Amino acid sequence: MDRSVCSRCNCFSKAKVHVVIDAGDVARAADLLHDVVAPTPLEYSRWLSELVGGDVFLKCENLQRTGSFKLRGAYVRMARLSKAERSRGVVAASAGNHAQGVALAAQLLGIKATVFMPNGAPIPKEKATRAYGAEIRFVGTSIDDCLVAARAFEAETGAVLIHPFDHPDIVAGQATTGLEIVEQCPQVRTVVVPTGGGGLLAGIAAALQRDGVPVEVVGVQAAGAAAYPGSLAAGEPVQLERMRTMADGIAVGLPGKVPFETVQRYVGDVRTVGEDSLSKALLLILERAKLVVEPAGAAAVAAVLDEPRRFKPPVVAVLSGGNIDPLLLMRVIRHGMAAAGRYLSLRVRIPDTPGGLATLVNQLAAMDANIIEIVHERISETLSLDEVEVALQLELRGEEHRERLLTGLVANGYSYTLN
Repeated sequence: MDRSVCSRCNCFSKAKVHVVIDAGDVARAADLLHDVVAPTPLEYSRWLSELVGGDVFLKCENLQRTGSFKLRGAYVRMARLSKAERSRGVVAASAGNHAQGVALAAQLLGIKATVFMPNGAPIPKEKATRAYGAEIRFVGTSIDDCLVAARAFEAETGAVLIHPFDHPDIVAGQATTGLEIVEQCPQVRTVVVPTGGGGLLAGIAAALQRDGVPVEVVGVQAAGAAAYPGSLAAGEPVQLERMRTMADGIAVGLPGKVPFETVQRYVGDVRTVGEDSLSKALLLILERAKLVVEPAGAAAVAAVLDEPRRFKPPVVAVLSGGNIDPLLLMRVIRHGMAAAGRYLSLRVRIPDTPGGLATLVNQLAAMDANIIEIVHERISETLSLDEVEVALQLELRGEEHRERLLTGLVANGYSYTLN
């Protein structure tokens, strides 16, 4: 393997990087991880299979130790450090999943770990990282900000930077997920992978290069943090100017040089999904598969839901992580219900007459709407003297029910505005 490494800071140089992760690299990584990670389940999904028109399986990396795939790459990278390197400690930058992987690997290997996390990182991820023994420092608002701080810490202290995705050992470790997919589903034809910096995508793509068996690997990014489509079009990693997404686990503004070359070579497509799709997917995974995932972990399923006939079965959708703050989970569930037409917030004007509110409530009940919250507002400069406004939050059965209810309100003489 040709690795062009900068001797000053142990990072990859700005020159063209030629790194090919081959079957031997992946096999050696799997040997290192044999007693460290447990193979995660591959669960059949009946509801997704019906949409796709063929078998769909969920690769449950959300059930891995530390709640994501990140332990695989972190442990492989750190297990190969020399005794002198281990004595200097390690440093990492992460929104939480890589942080936990590095912290646990450091605990298992007896190495001091310092992790830079962005301000606002999910509290459960922070607490879990501390519980594994790592020191946490908060800086900036993104993984990119944390990487700058981690590199400065590396230069100052001599600690070894454990990059979240831009190193051959990291990619080889993540590739073991692909080995498990092949063992668990030898007939697989499409693998859909949540993608941030590209380590997991590149690793799985490298692991699935099998003679005579065409397997398409598809990356999925959040539309508000999609660095790969533009970078692939440009032929090199291109920095995003801004990012905005609930999927913090894949919010990476610059693809790594090492995974980028593998993605260029082996990945058939990188798609994007919106916030509504992410929240709908998370909600459906919770309801139908009885699995808890974070928004980033739901990205592959979101892509399948957006365009189910795009993916040739058998399909494996990777659930890359399950570390989600309960408060965020509540908000995402609410957002997902709204996106799926099962939650509706609106304001309805009614006559200011005795029984006006009761009539509206009865008509909503007749249309099978469950009222979650109702506020009766009598005073507003926008209201006529003979009318009042009612703010409603309703629980519905889905998009068809939503449209039927709104049509029914108009038919009964009401005007409304959606919140």
